[in-house]
Amino acid sequence: MDFVRSPEWPVVPIGGLAGNSATARYSTAPGTPGAVGRATPPPAGPPPPYRPPAGTGPTNRPPAAPPVPVKILVAGGFGVGKTTTVGAISEIAPLTTEAEMTSAGIGVDDPGVRSTKTTTTVAMDFGCVTIDRSLKLYLFGTPGQARFGFMWDDLARGALGALVVVDSARLDDCFPAIDFFERAGLPFVVGVNAFDGRLALELGEIRWALAIGDHVPLVQFDARDRLSVRDALLVVLDRALDRATRDRKA
Repeated sequence: MDFVRSPEWPVVPIGGLAGNSATARYSTAPGTPGAVGRATPPPAGPPPPYRPPAGTGPTNRPPAAPPVPVKILVAGGFGVGKTTTVGAISEIAPLTTEAEMTSAGIGVDDPGVRSTKTTTTVAMDFGCVTIDRSLKLYLFGTPGQARFGFMWDDLARGALGALVVVDSARLDDCFPAIDFFERAGLPFVVGVNAFDGRLALELGEIRWALAIGDHVPLVQFDARDRLSVRDALLVVLDRALDRATRDRKA
């Protein structure tokens, strides 16, 4: 039978080391330090401290500050596009409190002949949008009907500005919102919603009809278009910043 024969190791004296033992083959002379591995001597002194690879260590930069929250109201009459405005710009799914319109609202809630509106806001709308790393807007849409006017004081608490949405074909519906913010002393911007891409009146005629001064910005926007809503809200921010700057200097 074929077999593999072990090498002939020298005869070991009694009490000596076996010739094929690990100690006999790899040990060093008495009194010398043992080798690390097979050939590398141990380093002299304590091992050096651990240094992480370049680019992986912690930085000394302070953590980025959270964005400043700014509360903005979106107000106006019934059926002028407040819920659409909040939904168009919000970066989250907007919170809405819509209820189906019933026959009880006939003759009370008039959305206009051009509207196909079948629901109405019974409490508020809520959405938010980040302007940049330092600023975040929280939008609160108010109910448009006069019977929900008692909620306006609570919704306006802590707000820095407001966008009053206007339907150029139904200017009468926006008078309560304009009167409210004028009495409250809250900066506001009148945004004329361009239904079907056009206005029933020119902006100059709307300013005259609403009897608002030149210090109140009057802009045209489309409540369905995100960029258009953004531009209108930036005007509100500019108005609020101007008011805050004047109050600080006073």
